[in-house]
Amino acid sequence: MMQVEEVKQVWLVGIGGIGMSALARYFHREGKPVAGYDRRPSGVTEALESEGISVFFDSSPDCIAPVFRAPRHTLVIYTPAVEQEQDQLVWFRKQGFEVLKRAQVLGMLSARKEAVCIAGTHGKTTISTLTAHLFRQSKVGCTAFLGGISKNYRSNFLWDEQSPYVVLEADEFDRSFLWLSPSLALISAVDADHLDIYGSHQEVEKAFAAFARRVKPNGVLVMKQGLRVQDGGKTDVKVLTYALEDASADYYAVELSLEDGLYCFSLQTPGGLIPDLKMGIPGLLNVENAIGAMALALNAGVEAEEIRAALSDFKGIARRFDLHVSSPGLVYIDDYAHHPEEIRATLSSVRALYPGFRLCGVFQPHLYTRTRDFAEGFAESLALLDELFLMDIYPARELPLPGVSAQTIGELIREVPVGYVGPEDLPEALQPGAQPTVVLTMGAGDIDRLVPRIAKHLSRLVSLK
Repeated sequence: MMQVEEVKQVWLVGIGGIGMSALARYFHREGKPVAGYDRRPSGVTEALESEGISVFFDSSPDCIAPVFRAPRHTLVIYTPAVEQEQDQLVWFRKQGFEVLKRAQVLGMLSARKEAVCIAGTHGKTTISTLTAHLFRQSKVGCTAFLGGISKNYRSNFLWDEQSPYVVLEADEFDRSFLWLSPSLALISAVDADHLDIYGSHQEVEKAFAAFARRVKPNGVLVMKQGLRVQDGGKTDVKVLTYALEDASADYYAVELSLEDGLYCFSLQTPGGLIPDLKMGIPGLLNVENAIGAMALALNAGVEAEEIRAALSDFKGIARRFDLHVSSPGLVYIDDYAHHPEEIRATLSSVRALYPGFRLCGVFQPHLYTRTRDFAEGFAESLALLDELFLMDIYPARELPLPGVSAQTIGELIREVPVGYVGPEDLPEALQPGAQPTVVLTMGAGDIDRLVPRIAKHLSRLVSLK
């Protein structure tokens, strides 16, 4: 495998993906020529181009500039979201280039530092971004490869030449996280997911146990209390637990209260109580995420006072409990939730934050296989709403499956009214009545492209009241 020192230029197939774009920014920061392909323009590709990184939307190998045609010093990175028959991938392989998965490259880069790896079937993006923020606002510092756009830094890549730490999201898809070798690791959830890859929940659990075993000797593994990660621990690794308010965990919240829409609490730790903490973002689920992040930070040497200041200053991540409209009678939140347990956690947080409000949700299912495998779970979680609109399935890397559609979920829901809506009709379909209402858009596909239109539409309704 090519060593990092040998890389002179980098081409990324799928450069617009959130994880791929972070790698593009890393190599660009290193002063190397960087370019790549993506299916269509997006906010991410526009940002990359504004930073001086070339992006092409034509898959033909003819787009590859001469500087990237030298096999010896050109690193080609691809995401598993891109089909293996993609024209450029096929050309690079035939020409003898080094072609590596994104996860392999992250493994190469993180092996050179003290890696802080956050894994879990949900919660990992918020926890990793908050962990990076806690490190960055302390004397410890960090480089970070994030799975979302941090609102504090307006980027998914953070650079620190001095710090030995690199914070990154450890993705379980395609067993990618098994390329990593953490010094500190966290596991937030081990729900059944990606069954097109794993086949069963038991295989998912086995993969997370294998990830846990990759923690380096004398490292630290932080796990959410109650997780089933069998044989995950090693005798030379310190294993710690965290929870929202479970006193049997090593880290948990006490004196939890709500103040001006944000949670305040004290953190109980093995070393004593850290009082007077306040979240910078709403949502009860984010308190639990913050507890995991603080456990990592404390074990890396971040001080309690540094944590207190950074926590209240954390502005969140785009598309994670993202508040776009906030008025006394109408609220609009956009969230990346795309798994039944994520939806359940998001809706529970909204109920706690806005008691008495009617909840109107829009959900875009992500992947045919996930819809097929978890239709009943989606129906149960979405039934926590008062009204639901379903969009067509976002296929991503998949071809349609016979008999699987958004209706597969909708037909299982009896408790709440269900409507079906396309992207053109969606904003105007949202017509909250006189009752205070929270509108939520949820999904991991391209529903985020509708957020500005929805926010504009709902803001106009507020102004008319």
